[in-house]
Amino acid sequence: MTGFGKQIVETSNNKFTIEIRTLNSKQFDLNPKIPAALREHEPEIRKLMSARLIRGKVDLMINTEPKSAESAPGINHVLAGHFYHEIKTFANDLSLEMPEQILPVILRMPEVWSKPDEEIDPDEWDALLTNINLAMDAVDRFRTSEGEILQKDFELRVEKIKSLLLDVDGFESERVPRIKERIRLNLENLAGEIKQDKNRLEQEMIFYLEKLDITEEKIRLKKHCDYFMETLKKEEIPGKKLAFISQEIGREINTLGSKANDANIQQIVVLMKDELEKVKEQLYNIL
Repeated sequence: MTGFGKQIVETSNNKFTIEIRTLNSKQFDLNPKIPAALREHEPEIRKLMSARLIRGKVDLMINTEPKSAESAPGINHVLAGHFYHEIKTFANDLSLEMPEQILPVILRMPEVWSKPDEEIDPDEWDALLTNINLAMDAVDRFRTSEGEILQKDFELRVEKIKSLLLDVDGFESERVPRIKERIRLNLENLAGEIKQDKNRLEQEMIFYLEKLDITEEKIRLKKHCDYFMETLKKEEIPGKKLAFISQEIGREINTLGSKANDANIQQIVVLMKDELEKVKEQLYNIL
């Protein structure tokens, strides 16, 4: 969701520079830095930008440059004189000398500089609105370019997880016989200490091996990966949905690792987790 857009629009009175910067965020968060004359239009700006940009931390900056002396800010002599009088009176009350560099301080005080007309006319507002939309078009193009790169990265990583899942089959055929043999040897070592009920032993063996079966996890993991790819390609705004699907993928990978009871399969699980974490890191970068 990183993006940047800039537009410059000139009217009869002013030159406006519009800049929009977006960063990643779970929600829409607008930080507007706009002239006082546009404050009454801020709700409309928020509504427009939230509808188009949807998510992200958004900085909107609109700077104004007057094109004539009539529209340029001027000193409010009455207010500046009032501040000077108040400072002088306060200094006398404290028996202090008047500061020599008082003028620069007064000129930095709020509203000493004011524009003759703090209201923007309808034509200027229409021009600004059009160019705010054009700046958001530029942001969308930036986002689209970044999104295409991320989509390719997601596809590669999810396909890698599916490829690793196929590698599990090569070790699974050896896993169950090896576990059976280990249990049998352990029981032989204990044969002199316990009485064996062959029927009960067979039942317990079947129950134990069923608990170690990972067929369902493999099927669900593949389905989740396929659903991730389908959502990535077909959904217009897939970000939140992909985050939920990635959680399900992670759950199946974790279960696969805990039930495998095999070092080789657990190494594959570690590689799967590494690929999935890289996917999750980038998921908040898309809408």
